[in-house]
Amino acid sequence: MKYDIAVIGGGPSGMIAAGRAGELGANVVLLEKNQNLGVKLLATGGGRCNFTNLKSIRAIADSFGPSGRWLLSGLSRFGPTEIIEFFSDRGLKSKIEEENRVFPKSNSAQEVLQILISYLESSQVDIKFKAEVKKVVKSENRIKKIILTDGREVVADKFIICAGGKSYPMTGSTGDAYKWLKQLGHQITPLKPALTPIIIRDKFIKDLEGLSLREAELSCYQGGKKLYSASGSIMFTSNGLSGPAILNLSNSIGQLDLKDLEFKIDFFPNLEWSQLDKQLQSDFSSSNRVFKNALSQLVPPKLVETLIRLSKIDSQKKLNLISREERKTLLHLLKEFKLTVLGLAGYDRAMLTSGGVSLQEVDSRKMNSKIVENLYLAGEILDLSGPTGGYNLQLCWTSGYLAGENAVS
Repeated sequence: MKYDIAVIGGGPSGMIAAGRAGELGANVVLLEKNQNLGVKLLATGGGRCNFTNLKSIRAIADSFGPSGRWLLSGLSRFGPTEIIEFFSDRGLKSKIEEENRVFPKSNSAQEVLQILISYLESSQVDIKFKAEVKKVVKSENRIKKIILTDGREVVADKFIICAGGKSYPMTGSTGDAYKWLKQLGHQITPLKPALTPIIIRDKFIKDLEGLSLREAELSCYQGGKKLYSASGSIMFTSNGLSGPAILNLSNSIGQLDLKDLEFKIDFFPNLEWSQLDKQLQSDFSSSNRVFKNALSQLVPPKLVETLIRLSKIDSQKKLNLISREERKTLLHLLKEFKLTVLGLAGYDRAMLTSGGVSLQEVDSRKMNSKIVENLYLAGEILDLSGPTGGYNLQLCWTSGYLAGENAVS
């Protein structure tokens, strides 16, 4: 099989790279190891596909940390406005939600995927499924061909690697490309799971599984010193915490020594300690309701039994008989609910891989390798990882589109 361009990986960056190259007239093959395209894309945004963010180009670049400046030139060429227009021209209606996150109006990642598949078809891209790469063959600083696990060989003038990271390995993202790229001479910065749930040591965490908090505030402490804070949606799992606020915090947590690390959750961030205490005093002083029933009106039902157990207040005790000390104990649980951090979940539950191909070895304007003459790189394989909110998919669109376009020229 001989092509102008071979694209490895049928995720967001690979599909848009192959589609753009084909649109410009190149003879393109897209190699996907799964039986379907966009497997991981369908899981983004809880299946709703938060496909970009409408913040300024500068703000999007800054979200990736100091390395984000590398992305500025690419975003100015193909950024949020351009990807929204790309999908809009192909029939997708979008909507903007909190924090400038952009979703399909249909809340369907499948609709986004179908547009990309149609784009590949109209660009006459040859799609090969179950095409798992076994070996990348290089000669005289150029890739000559790719050998697949079933023995087929793919020869092309140029190659674009968009094979993703190591997160969600069940979707086919097993990190194989890091090995090939290292063999080709590229430097791979240390890899870690990113945007991942946080595992909690306390055994009672299992009793809270399924509890979801929309506006809680969480602070991270070590040795009595406050290190980080996050607010927003928090979800309790069978062994820890997840949700956007937690996933974003996990990247910072991953840089720390986890010894003696603890969280404190404020269930009432909009009320000062004194305000909440006055509310409790008012509720408790003149009521003969029992503690358990009153608590169920104050916090989510899933939290009631745990608070009763931790406060050691008799669940059937009348409110007007609760002592000042007991009320203060409850107040502390509501404003500083303590959890001990055990660690981070692994790649199987991570949304992203932190680390990857060193940005110093990739031209930010064209996405071509500075190490291998006919190689281009795009997507999660690069050493860039941002927070939740559409930023990481925008990286895929930007880098993939530019790789596909410049591989043709």
